[in-house]
Amino acid sequence: MYDSVFQAICSFAFEGVFESYIPYGNGHINDTYAVTFTRQAGSARYILQRVNQQVFKKPEAVMENIAGVTRHLKEKIIAAGGDFSREALNIIPTKDHRNFYIDESGNYWRGFTFIDNATTYELVERPEDFYQSALAFGNFQMMLADYPAATLHETIPNFHHTPLRMRRFREAAQADVKNRAKGVHSEIQFVLDREEEASILTDALERGEIPLRVTHNDTKLNNVMIDDRTHKAICIIDLDTVMPGSSLYDFGDSIRFGAATAEEDEKDLSKQEMSLSLYEIFTRGFLESTKGTLTDKEIELLPYGAKLMTFECGVRFLTDYLEGDTYFKIRRQDHNLDRARTQLHLVSDMEKKWEDMRRIVEYLA
Repeated sequence: MYDSVFQAICSFAFEGVFESYIPYGNGHINDTYAVTFTRQAGSARYILQRVNQQVFKKPEAVMENIAGVTRHLKEKIIAAGGDFSREALNIIPTKDHRNFYIDESGNYWRGFTFIDNATTYELVERPEDFYQSALAFGNFQMMLADYPAATLHETIPNFHHTPLRMRRFREAAQADVKNRAKGVHSEIQFVLDREEEASILTDALERGEIPLRVTHNDTKLNNVMIDDRTHKAICIIDLDTVMPGSSLYDFGDSIRFGAATAEEDEKDLSKQEMSLSLYEIFTRGFLESTKGTLTDKEIELLPYGAKLMTFECGVRFLTDYLEGDTYFKIRRQDHNLDRARTQLHLVSDMEKKWEDMRRIVEYLA
């Protein structure tokens, strides 16, 4: 791997004299390295990544999306008097002026500037961090509200098309290739009982009741860079899944991940619920930072965004369990089943708190 990494490093327009590189971060998809160069003004670091082509089968389309979105963000940041070197991802071109490099084995590589003195967090350690992530993702929506979302490539087709996820789930349950369906009858029935709700967001998009927007589609706290000194969110990272979709996808996935009181694979479901206080904190920040960008219908459907993104995730985990754990990586037996149960339990908890969720949105809006 050393030769291919070094060959990639030599192909980008990094400034200075190469010093070293090390594996970097906790990502599970792409191979990421921090690369250090020495310059006259001091050392500089860059991010180098090898794109996982098993997940992203059209890496050139991924990079075209990222280039277009980051260019638009930079224009908005500069117009607002911000620091685009810290508030947006900055692509480093190759020496032949491309956004990516293809090595001899057909691997795609890309480079970004390294954002120093900022940190990403895996879990919500303080409510303020969750609020900051809400501001960041809301601001992301606000700045890209006038971007032509339909021009973006759908790099993972039908990623949040919940009815299609349901169709695959039904097929997996019927085929039952691993003879597991009999042990999860209650989980299967839980999903089927809520099938009518699965199309609420996709139907609203198709009917034009809510607008097509640029969506991040992986709105976890660990994709927000928090400034080490001010503790304010400064930049959204990991733009591989930027696609056309609904703002409700991003809002909902943030709640699913950040407002849950237990890990995604917690076996003890008594520990898992949706925190109404964290739900309110994120909703407040999201609505504040979108600054009137969202339509009345989008605001009305925010609770459904939270519920359906959680439901969809549970369906995906349960489908993978029934199919024999072929998509999500597992670290133990029944890992995907544990994940599915936590998500479906969260859905059930949201249903119990539904009127509170609606009232919070109405009050804050």
